[in-house]
This record gives sequence, C-alpha cells and structure tokens, in this order.
Amino acid sequence: MKVAYVIPGMRGSGGAERSLAALAPYLASSAELHILTFTGRDGLRGELETAGATLHDVGPGNRAAVVSRLGQAISQLKPDIVHTTLIDADLVGRVAAISRRTPVVSSLVNVNHGLGQLEGSPLRVAKHAGVWAADAATARLVVRFHALTEHVAATMSRRLGIPTGRIEVIPRGRDPEQLGRRTGARRVRARQSLGVDDSVPLVVAAARHEEQKGLDILIESMALLRAEVPGSRLLIGGRDGRHSAVLHSLVERHQLTETVSFIGQRDDLPELMCAADVWCVPSRWEGLGSILIEAMALEVPVVASDIPPIAEVAGTPSTFWLCPAGSPAALAATIVQVLGCHEEARRRTDAARERFLGYFTAEEISRRMLNFYMDARESSRLGVHA
Repeated sequence: MKVAYVIPGMRGSGGAERSLAALAPYLASSAELHILTFTGRDGLRGELETAGATLHDVGPGNRAAVVSRLGQAISQLKPDIVHTTLIDADLVGRVAAISRRTPVVSSLVNVNHGLGQLEGSPLRVAKHAGVWAADAATARLVVRFHALTEHVAATMSRRLGIPTGRIEVIPRGRDPEQLGRRTGARRVRARQSLGVDDSVPLVVAAARHEEQKGLDILIESMALLRAEVPGSRLLIGGRDGRHSAVLHSLVERHQLTETVSFIGQRDDLPELMCAADVWCVPSRWEGLGSILIEAMALEVPVVASDIPPIAEVAGTPSTFWLCPAGSPAALAATIVQVLGCHEEARRRTDAARERFLGYFTAEEISRRMLNFYMDARESSRLGVHA
C-alpha cells in the first residue's frame, strides 16, 4: 500500500508531528509512506527519512495554490490513500485528493468548533465560523475518519454531521525504546541540565501558550502551592501563543518570578519528564493530550484536568490524578497530595506504564492504522462510505 500523509509541517513541536514521527518506522515497514507538507517546517526530515518515509514539501502559499501543488504531488505519487490531519491540512488535502480521484481519510484530533472557541472579536468569530463551514463541507469528501478518543468521535460527529459508522477510534502511540526509562541517574542529569537541585519539588508542564491549555490556571495554582510546599518550582515549556502575555502578567501579579520559569520550545520532553516530580496537564479541552502517553511510558506522576478525553487515556481506575478543569485551588490541592504520597504515586505510575505497553505503543497503533487504511481503501472501491 502507498500512503500520502498530508500535514502542515514536520518541525517536531506538535503532538501530531511527534506522533507521526513515532509511527513512521512501523508504517514504512509495511507501506510506502510519503509525507506531504506545505509550510517549509521540516525539522524532522532526517528522522523520517531514516525511518523509511519520504518527505515532500510543496511550499507555502494561499489555499488555492497549496491545493494545486498538493494535487500535482498526488498525481505523481499515485497513492492508494491520502490521510489528512490538522484543520489546515484537512481543508487543502481533502480537496486535492478528490480532485485527483484518490480516496481520502482524515484524523479528528481535537474538539473543534465549540461555542467557547467562537468567542472574541466579530472578525475572529467570522473566521472561526468560516473554518467550521469549510470543515463540514469538505468532510463530505472523506471516506472514513480516525478519531483519537471516543469523546472526540462523538463530539465531532455532531459538529460536522458525520455518521458515527464512518469514524474509527485509534489513539496516538509512542515507541517505548525511543523514550527509554525514568531512572534515578537520568533524573539527576535532567535536573542538572535545567539548573534545578535534586531536593526541589518540581512541577513541569509543556504546551503552546493558548487558552485551551489552561496554563494560566496552573500559574494561579502555584501562588497557592508555594504556601503549602515552600521552595516548589514550576517550569513551563512550549512555544509562545495568543496567551503568552496573559501568562507572563500572572507571574508578575502573583510575584512568582522566583517560582515560575518559562523555558521555551523544547525537543527534550522525555528529559523534562524524568526531571519532574509532577507532570501537569491543566487543559480546558483536549482531543487526547498525546503528551500524556509519553508521561505514562516514563512513569511520571500526572495531574490533569478531569475532562473526558484525558479520563479515557487514564483508564479505570485512573492512573492519573484528575481534578476539575479551571480550578486553581483544586489543582494546587491535588499537586500537594501527589507530592506527599510517594507510595500511591509509585502504584499509579506502575499501572500507567502497564497501560501504555498494552494500548499505546507505536507498534500497536501502527498496526491498527494500517488496517484502517486497508478498510478505507476497500470501502472506496465499493463506492460506499462505511
């Protein structure tokens, strides 16, 4: 099978990019994998080519130009299936594939188009509404959909008018050998590289600076946490975004400059996890939160928002500590609980590692994705959407 995977870029900073890079060696061992991008961001090119995939960047431009160049690439490659992921790639990739009479599948990776996401200036609302309409219209071109969680599948089925029978739930995966294990020696090295003493209670988060990620809630919680756990620190990794000014303002307002540090975009997330006493994901909404899968593999205690996609990843009984989204007090109290209960932390992180090995390895997810592609190709040949 020949697969053309359309994604905006492969810089390596986003969850979708890291997931595709993790799956690439396994997908490329059973299929001819071509990755089509259109932003010029190709920081993972060498890693992908080593894995056996081929990356083609068709270059940036307006939507019509990108559709045309993607269509030309699809005509030259003649793939059996085109797979689009992330909204920008969905809108151009679906049209490009259908214009070349090639079946297309799409990933549903987040709960997009909610009322909360439509708040803001009239111009922003109009833009979001236009994207929603375009997403729903081009979704009619898709043979089958892949959703990261049951919650995303149910939500986006309603919002895009997709029959549930056309959606298959497959989470993201990570390679346990590539991630390694969380050991005492690795923790010491990771903390030394960050300039953090081994005795410091350390909370870490990594996400782009957007309202969705709830980093403002986490900063507010640190103002409460430091009274309960003197000397505790928070490191926040991730690239700047629309919420960056808000986050920096909160640090100043609560006089947390000695407690909270912004460490920028990182390519060493596993090392950050090995350094952390608590990994925090305070998101207001998520599609899956793929960074959680890495945390499970590395046995770092996780405190996260009690929202459906994260609860799905955590399993039952939960391998994470979950607290109400949007509550700094609840978040602070939960972090204090984790820091003070090492035996329970070990029990949950052991269970998380076992759950990861059973459900979220790159090898297992790649096997399921290949079956998904074959089913989608067969459905297309039969002329049905099923």
